[in-house]
Order: sequence, then C-alpha cells, then structure tokens
Amino acid sequence: MAGRFVRSSKTYLREIDSKGMNNATITCNAPSCSLAFTRNSSSLTPTFRNSHISKNAWDSNIIKANPSYLSVNWESGGGGAFAVIPLSQRGRLPESIPLFRGHTAPVLDTDWSPFNDSLIASGSDDGKVFIWTVPENFTLLSDDEDGPKDVEPVSRLSGHQRKVGHVLFHPTAENVLATSSGDYTVKLWDISTGTPHYTLKHSEVVQSMSWSTNGSMLVTTCRDKKLRLWDPRQETAVNEVTGHTGAKNSRAVWMTGVGEDKIATTGFSKMSDRQLGLWDLRSLTDGPLNGFEMLDTISGVCMPFWDAGTKCLYLAGKGDGNIRYFEYSNDEFIFLSEYKSGDPQRGIAFLPKRGVAIHENEVMRGFKTVNDSYIEPISFIVPRRAETFQSDIYPEAFSGESTLTADAWYGGANAEPKMFDMEILYTPEGHLTPTLKTPVAVVPTQPVPAKTTVPQPKPAAAPEPVKSTPNETPAPAPVVEKRAPSPILVESTAKVVDKIPEIPASHSPPVKPTPPAREPAHSPMSAPAPAKAQVPLPPTPLDTNIVEQLARITSLLEIQNKTLASQDKHISELTRELDTLKNKVDARGGEDSSRKDEIIRKLELELEEAKS
Repeated sequence: MAGRFVRSSKTYLREIDSKGMNNATITCNAPSCSLAFTRNSSSLTPTFRNSHISKNAWDSNIIKANPSYLSVNWESGGGGAFAVIPLSQRGRLPESIPLFRGHTAPVLDTDWSPFNDSLIASGSDDGKVFIWTVPENFTLLSDDEDGPKDVEPVSRLSGHQRKVGHVLFHPTAENVLATSSGDYTVKLWDISTGTPHYTLKHSEVVQSMSWSTNGSMLVTTCRDKKLRLWDPRQETAVNEVTGHTGAKNSRAVWMTGVGEDKIATTGFSKMSDRQLGLWDLRSLTDGPLNGFEMLDTISGVCMPFWDAGTKCLYLAGKGDGNIRYFEYSNDEFIFLSEYKSGDPQRGIAFLPKRGVAIHENEVMRGFKTVNDSYIEPISFIVPRRAETFQSDIYPEAFSGESTLTADAWYGGANAEPKMFDMEILYTPEGHLTPTLKTPVAVVPTQPVPAKTTVPQPKPAAAPEPVKSTPNETPAPAPVVEKRAPSPILVESTAKVVDKIPEIPASHSPPVKPTPPAREPAHSPMSAPAPAKAQVPLPPTPLDTNIVEQLARITSLLEIQNKTLASQDKHISELTRELDTLKNKVDARGGEDSSRKDEIIRKLELELEEAKS
C-alpha cells in the first residue's frame, strides 16, 4: 500500500523511513528539503511487553527517553512509582521489576537531565518533586531471593501546595529545574541545594511549558486559554495573548534551531476541532501566523515534538495511533505525511539526537505506549545505500554538555547550547565518547580516598624514584572524575562519615618502609621519595575540618541534651501540679463542676504544648 503527495523541489531530496507496525510508503517533495516516510510492517519488531503503564488521567507524556533509559509512569500500589527500563532490555519484562518508589501518590511526570543520562526528576500528585539517580549497571533482572529492590530518591524538593503535574530541566544550565503545580505556579529550583529561586504565578493550572534555545525564556499554556511568554528570572510575563479557545488542553513547544522567535502550539477551537498554530514572538499580539490550521475533529490532545535537525514538527494524538509530520519552511508548516496505526497511544517520547543510530541513517526514534500494556519503538530512517557519513541529513546537534552552572544562570548569565558534529558518532562502536557526558554534582568533590595511595608504592622501581613520583601524582585525577557524577545532594553528616575512614588510611603508608628497604644500596634514597608521595598536603586541612565538625556536632548534641532534660523536668512538674489539682477538685465534689472542667482542660492544653 502506498500513497504519494508531491510538490515542486528546488534543492535536494531527503527521504525518511519510519519503521513501525504498519506497511506503507509516502513521498513528499518540499521547496527546501523533501521527505519520504515509509512504514514497514514486521511481527518481529522489538517491543517492551508486559508494561504496567499508569492509567492516571493527568495530561502528560507518560514516558520520557534518553539514549540509555526509558522512564514510564507505572501502575503500582502503595503510593506512586515509576519504572526505568534500559533500552537494551527489550522483549517481555519480568513480572516484578525494581521501581523508583518514594512518592505517596501517583507519579504524574518525569524528565531526564539533558547532561546526565542517569539523573531524573519526578513530579507527583502528593505535591513533591523527587530527584533520582539510576544505579550503576542497572538492570531489571534480579537474582535476589527476596525479589528486586526498589530505588530511593537522593533528594526531595518541597514547596508546592498541590500536585506537581510537569517537570522540565533547563536546556543549558546545570541543576536548574522548572516544575508546574496545581497551585497555579511554576517554580524554578536549584536541585543541588534543594531551594526554589523564582515563582511564576498563573491564574489557572499550567498545561505545558517549554524552554527557549538558550533557556532565557519560558513559554507556558494555561487552562485560562492564555499563551504566556516569561522572563523567568524577573518573575514577570513578558507577553500574554489568547491562545486556543477550546475547553480542552493545549500544548506549546519552542522551535529551537530557527532563531529565538518561533513557537508552535496545538489545541482546540470552540467547536472542538484540533488546531495547529505557528507564533512569531515579534508579532505575538497579532495572533498566529496565517491563523490556526485545522487538523481534524478527534478529541484526543495533540502532543507536539520538534526536531531542530530536519526542521520537522511531529504531532502525536492521544487516543489515536496517528503521527503527523510537518516541515517548517518560510514561516509556515507544510504537511508531509501521516503515520497511521490501529493501535492507540496515550504516551509518546522521542530520543535526543545524540541517541539515534548513525550507521542506519536513523534521524529520529520514538516510543509509544499501546493499550497500557507494551511500548513500541518507531524508527525514522533514511533509506540510503551509502556507507559513509551523511552530513546533509545530520547537521550539528546538541552535545549533552552544560554551558552554565545554576549559580551563573540565576545570576543573569545566558549561553547557547554546546553543539557537536555528529560525524564523531560515526565510529565502529557507534556511541558517544566519554567527553560528551558531564557530571551533575555541583558540590566540591571529596578528597582522593586512601585506596589509591596504598597500591601506588607497589612498583619496584626503587632505583628510579623520579619516575615513580610522576606516575603516582596523576593517578588520583581519573578517580576524582569517576566520582564526580555522585548524588547531587550530600548531607553534612554523611560527609563526616565518609571522610572519617580516610584518616587512618591516609597515614598508613608511612608504616610500610619494608619494600624499599630490601635493597640496601638504594634504601636511604628511595625511602624518602615514596614517603613524600604518600603523604600529600590535603590530609592536614582534612583532619582539621573533621575535628572541627566533630567538635561542632558534639557541642550541638550537648546543648540538645540539656534542652531535653530541662523540658522533661518542666513536664514532670506540670504533671505533678495537674495531679494535685485533680485531687483537690475531686475532694470538693460537685462544686463548680464547669470551672473544674475548664481548669483541667487548660492544664491539659498547657501540658500538650510543653510536650510538643
């Protein structure tokens, strides 16, 4: 089965194949670049089966994806939870898998950090925002007799008064997170400290939000049918216009890569027709360019996804199996094709550009939920036979590296996202190099553990102490880099516990002078060299800091014990006084019973207040 829609082309032809469950081929020629979409049917398409996808009715994308994992709002009892599925573990999922559990109500939305594939944020119906890290070598399979162990959050952010419906990381600044809530606000957090810096107040519930290319602006859609453009660090709406007038939810997405002045929205008209709008920020008050474009009359919310590389907009409808493709050219959306499927979807997610398969000429990859029971991947592939890198279909893409710290961004700095040439992915391994992953932790890295200093004197090159010293000094550097992506929030007490074992270990090497003493001719010269390398300068301030922290903790504990003792003494005195008065009142019999009750109640309240 094939369909064809053709119009004149002035440049080159670019074809894109989307492989899903259906079989059709549709070709389109566009003025700037032409796209052909082919959907090949295969009963062997790998899926994530036996998925217990959440049935909560909140309007979110339900799933989020990055090059390593897929997060899914999970249907579970005993509070809210979501699942993290490694993309390599396709097929039928185990009946019992480790869940990311900690919320007391259903999880409504998740979002992966663009700079760390193991860091994820979640928002829940309980009004809390949790930060999680995926354990190293995480897998869904478990050999434990007690079953898989759930993952706990590393940080808890509290500040919203009602449910948190959307979470969204900043595109260029590290550790900056935006969250929207049923309390009609959007809060901007620094997750390294757990504090909200700014609050954007709305008049109704926020339905969607999207960052600009450099993260200096934020666009939101709201239940009051307004489209708002925010300068988040000023906590003011730069512009506010009427968006889609329908009663159902609307969405907005910033069209990155085409400047800073284009936004696409989806929503409904008053007659419940699904609409698509293209907005120019320079003329936002004039309404969408060329007016709203009617899509169809289906009742499901339309979820927009923008691909900056191919300048294409993907629209996936909730409740139907269709995905439309539009090309942006000359301030208009040109309809290219429509992916049709008989399997309805409630959630969908697309991989970042750095996660596609370059060797297969894959330009986009999506994941859709089907019948709340399995997740189907959909690949968009250019059907070319060339065995070299195709630079025309792979322009520069976001590298996955941050350009600003949270403090710099909150201080007013802006920076464009770091881009990289996708040809570096065209290697025999076909995946990113380690330099493209940046650590998320903002807190200073801890001193090098003693484990690295003990084995380093082992080289037997005692006659050449000059060579052994430079070999030992650079060794701690890679160890610090490996420990950098540790959990972003570390409590002070945990730091003390982690650092205390290093005190004996850091001073243990000088106790072992035997290896260099085996050669009497060189022992007087070689013994001092490893001793200098083994006893670095950092342990002295470390010991001082630990002693100061322990002394501070000890003094705080003593003050707390004195306070508790005085409170216990006061409580016992009040208890005795209450018993005495009760006895006196009982002796009087029934005299003035109302006054007796009032006195007893007053004393009981005073006692409860003292106990609290």
